[in-house]
Amino acid sequence: MDQSDKLRLLQSDWYSPRRLHDSPTRYDFPGDRFLPNRSLMDLDRAHSLLTNKTTDFKSSKCNEVYQQKLIESQSLNSEGKRIMVFRGSSKSSTKSIRFVDELRQEMAAISDNKSKQAPYRSIPKAEMIVLDAPGLMDDYYVNIMSWGKNNVLAVGLGPTVYLWNSVDQRTHKLFHVREEDNWPTSITWSEEARTLAVGYTCSNLQLWDAESSKLIRSLQGHSGRIAATAWNGHILTSGSRDKSIINHDIRARNHLASCIKKHSDEVCGLKWSNEGDRLASGGSEKQLYIWEASKMSSSKFLHRFTDHCAAVKALAWCPYQHNVLASGGGWNDRCIRIWNTQKGICIHSIETKAQISGLEWNRHHKEILSSHGYSTGEDQNKLCLWKYPSMTKVGEFGNHEPRIINLCQSPDGVTVVSAVADESLRFWDVFGPPTTGTSMASDLQGLFSSRNSLIR
Repeated sequence: MDQSDKLRLLQSDWYSPRRLHDSPTRYDFPGDRFLPNRSLMDLDRAHSLLTNKTTDFKSSKCNEVYQQKLIESQSLNSEGKRIMVFRGSSKSSTKSIRFVDELRQEMAAISDNKSKQAPYRSIPKAEMIVLDAPGLMDDYYVNIMSWGKNNVLAVGLGPTVYLWNSVDQRTHKLFHVREEDNWPTSITWSEEARTLAVGYTCSNLQLWDAESSKLIRSLQGHSGRIAATAWNGHILTSGSRDKSIINHDIRARNHLASCIKKHSDEVCGLKWSNEGDRLASGGSEKQLYIWEASKMSSSKFLHRFTDHCAAVKALAWCPYQHNVLASGGGWNDRCIRIWNTQKGICIHSIETKAQISGLEWNRHHKEILSSHGYSTGEDQNKLCLWKYPSMTKVGEFGNHEPRIINLCQSPDGVTVVSAVADESLRFWDVFGPPTTGTSMASDLQGLFSSRNSLIR
């Protein structure tokens, strides 16, 4: 036997199926490992064994167990269709699979019913705390409250600015204005909450160091009261009754970076986008402007919206869609409008039947909260929670007797505080993650032992 014959015989033994080695018949040519050579099979006999149910074939090559397995693998299911089941599973396993699918559908239906029957969280029925705020101005156009990242609430009460620390509940008087009729009309914390910007009735604009309670700098440029201020990094933007918007670069000695005069009445609303690339400004003349940060020195606006029918004070940029802005109109408008500032279109408008004094987005759920003043009906002086983007009302709460002047949100995005014309500050635990079974308690709830306390 030559070398090639030995190699051929070795390959034949190596690749032949195991049952060929056990068979008494020997063949000189191999079969494929996965698809055996059909010449080795007796196909007629195999077909007869599978289809003939009356004749009992006795064969040493096909035992009864193997024959039964072949019959079961070719059986039909309840729908009369042949099925391919991995590893020769019987028809009963098909029923179990269908049973699992039915069980999953039933569980999904139960879950849907539970979600429809019980809301994912409850709307607060009462304030978690009320602070006395004597001297708070009953003026729709002012913005005299700001909650910084240092967890300190700054509020202007008449001629005095107070700092209230929500952690230790201590109240500190930052300063008192001695001049008559020159009260703070705008208060805004810087982004790092180290500096407090304060605008006044008589066009003053000051920067205060909250830790040392010292005046850092006075910024000039306006000739009327400053009702709106907004920070964008080292840029402080102010809006005035003199119809102008000024960008102050607090790093520079000559702080006047740019001045815009497009509004035809008092600028009462200012808000920078979360990315700092766009500014929204609202005026008493019912107009809303969108400005690009890189083009403000040219006084060219990106968009001008004239859909509102009253002063546009309440402004809020969406935290999860950077091009979306919410705006609220005054007494003659009473509408919340949602804008796509990229396309320059209004994507939603909701009639609230009440003056809108503040808007705050929920950072934990897709919702927005609105505060209200005068109304045409019974919906006045309330807080309303709206689902976004459908803008369907989730609920309303807070039966304030007089109107709400301002609204702002805590740094953790859980609590909001409403400044009310009855000289009170009311804290509401309305935002936050969903609760399961127990009501959610924010950091503030564990700190207050009484329902009422004085801010001074």
